Amino acid sequence: MFTKVHEVAKQLNQVIIGKPLQIQQALVCLLAGGHLLIEDLPGVGKTTLAQALAKSLGLAFNRVQFTSDLLPTDIIGVSIFEREKNQFIFHPGPIFTQVLLADEINRATPKTQSALLEAMEEHQVSAEGETRPLPQPFFVIATQNPSHQVGTFALPESQLDRFLMCISLGYPDAAAERALLAGEDRRHLIKTMQAAMQAQEMCDIQTAIRKIHVSDALIHYVQQLAQASRNNQHFIEGMSPRAAIALLQAAKAWAALEGRDHVLPEDVQAVLIPVVAHRLRPRQSPNVKTLTSAELLTQIMQAIKV
Repeated sequence: MFTKVHEVAKQLNQVIIGKPLQIQQALVCLLAGGHLLIEDLPGVGKTTLAQALAKSLGLAFNRVQFTSDLLPTDIIGVSIFEREKNQFIFHPGPIFTQVLLADEINRATPKTQSALLEAMEEHQVSAEGETRPLPQPFFVIATQNPSHQVGTFALPESQLDRFLMCISLGYPDAAAERALLAGEDRRHLIKTMQAAMQAQEMCDIQTAIRKIHVSDALIHYVQQLAQASRNNQHFIEGMSPRAAIALLQAAKAWAALEGRDHVLPEDVQAVLIPVVAHRLRPRQSPNVKTLTSAELLTQIMQAIKV
């Protein structure tokens, strides 16, 4: 069942050079049924990775470029009066797809960002007094520029919490960058990619991942991590129950890609930072250097004995 997943990873590694860890993280996120946030500087391959993921998974794909004047109806859709039928007809927006690329999501206003909340959590859209289901599977892959850049609106906590994982690509190393400079245009490579999976296969894999065995001791370990984050004075607030559930689900997907039918503490540790760091905010102190969420989570992970 996971042979095709490894084929997807192989294709992605040919397009996004030198980032095997980030590619595995992205696949884990989508196979676990979550949504993916890719945060980094412009020009490091965020959009390319999102497009390559959608192409290799063989799913219906729409892209929306988020800007400050984008409206919720530009995403969800709108009813238009048709004279021939003498009634309003709903015209679905780009969100009615299987993979939605929300490019530079934090360039849109909070009102427009909130248009994704119901879709990401409940896989449905309420518009014009009617609830409409979205195609299955449904993924949002969003890219985000650093908050210090001009024209960005910080994603609220409720929006960040909808993303199962948040990853960053970073600059390529010297060998990878040389291969990028000497090789083909990444956009051309994406056009030549072949879909390695079908929608039903993706759904079957997600079902199989949910059945991965988790021991009582492993659940206790996840609870310890959550409790430690809540008791940590450097966080404004700790992990929510939803964050703990997301951590466990991502760990199952990581274990499955590693070829196991059960979850180990190492699987939880592998996904802890990409699953949890973007959900927590460090407390600012004027006299003490503020550590990042990732650094604080690393300290918690090292302090808790397995």
